[in-house]
Amino acid sequence: MENETVSLEAIVNNNLTGRDLQEFNRIYYGKREHNELKLKDSSIAAAKDADFEIAAYGFPAKKEHTRPPRIVKVGLIQHSIAAPTDRPVNEQKNAIFAKVKKIIDVAGQEGVNIICFHELWNMPFAFCTREKQPWCEFAESAEEGPTTRFLKELAVKYAMVIVSSILERDENHSDILWNTTVVISDTGNVIGKHRKNHIPRVGDFNESNYYMEGNTGHPVFATRYGKIAVNICFGRHHVLNWMMFGLNGAEIVFNPSCTVAGEAGSEYMWNVEARNAAITNCYFTAAINRVGYEEFPNEFTSADGKPAHKDLGLFYGSSYFCGPDGVRCPGLSRTKDGLLIAEMDLNLNRQIRDRRCYYMTQRLDMYADSLRKVLDLDYKPQVVHENEK
Repeated sequence: MENETVSLEAIVNNNLTGRDLQEFNRIYYGKREHNELKLKDSSIAAAKDADFEIAAYGFPAKKEHTRPPRIVKVGLIQHSIAAPTDRPVNEQKNAIFAKVKKIIDVAGQEGVNIICFHELWNMPFAFCTREKQPWCEFAESAEEGPTTRFLKELAVKYAMVIVSSILERDENHSDILWNTTVVISDTGNVIGKHRKNHIPRVGDFNESNYYMEGNTGHPVFATRYGKIAVNICFGRHHVLNWMMFGLNGAEIVFNPSCTVAGEAGSEYMWNVEARNAAITNCYFTAAINRVGYEEFPNEFTSADGKPAHKDLGLFYGSSYFCGPDGVRCPGLSRTKDGLLIAEMDLNLNRQIRDRRCYYMTQRLDMYADSLRKVLDLDYKPQVVHENEK
């Protein structure tokens, strides 16, 4: 990936200094300084040794008279796969486990309370191939599978809530596959799971060959550290999906994703969608994307008339956090594994709701009535024409 741009931040920092840089930061990120937090020397050394990026930023709130601060440390892990896609399934999975454990260990020594991976982090994103074997063999039980068992030990060791996106095989219901995120408590118990609500049917991302829309609604998981929810990948394009997690009380909404750059990619939207959701719903958002190129044994086409190929393109990382006020931190690299940490005061959510009154002015009754009419088979759009009586 030598010829790839490292990050937007690298471009900016290499070309702007002084007041110009501060003004860019103010206009783009929402503040002149990034409130970067000091990391332990041992964490920096471990990240260098394991070849991953590490950064940490603060999202403070104003001090209140009646509530103490609600400080929580949240981590995001983005990474590439760790073994060629033609290797045995368990070898590929275990190689990723070994890579990720080093990052989780650093998160643990930094006191991270909640950590989240990108979508389907324990396998290649093989759904572009439309082949069933061997990729369906990566599927496992959400509650008792090897990935959950691996993470349960780390959750207990570091008193850490872990948000893990996997390919689930529902052994109680005819072995059906689901795109599922498992939430593991700091006690090591599985709090619950959420299945992906919106399934793409776009070019290489025609995932309905493997799993369909989820059936778990919009659950919010009440953890020791705060109320969290998971808007899986393609759900970020659906504003009502974000909204329902907020209405159910989410304080942090994670968006574990697998998305690529290039002509048919989403990179120009990436920095907008989770940030817009944070603003309109007055909660923290965390956008996480995988990294690197993934080459598959057999060629596949993208239904665009172009030649067959063996990879999807660059998964561009760039994971980031955004606060309910719309202020965001710099993203991780486009090309490198990384751990991004945010120290956030959850009191900021209510402070912003009080200031901006978005929920008070939401008019859910009006939209509920309008949407009910839209679903009617005889619905007529409300269009007014010139000279219409």
